[in-house]
Amino acid sequence: MPMTAEDIAAMIKAALPDAQVEISDLAGDGNHYSARVTSTAFAGKNRVQQHKLVYDALGGRMGGVLHALQLTTAIPN
Repeated sequence: MPMTAEDIAAMIKAALPDAQVEISDLAGDGNHYSARVTSTAFAGKNRVQQHKLVYDALGGRMGGVLHALQLTTAIPN
């Protein structure tokens, strides 16, 4: 069963409580999403480390239940 945008956002916010999360379903199939995550937790980390924080928040669902996630991370201004 595919993950919903709400499920993805909730998991990210559970791991990164201050995160602002915007999710878009790219293909309308519940398997291909785009996410923009903004969090102070990303401060001082490179993009790979920032993305790892988000993937870790998804608890190993990438590549399985969640087929594809186009990810953009940012630090709040």
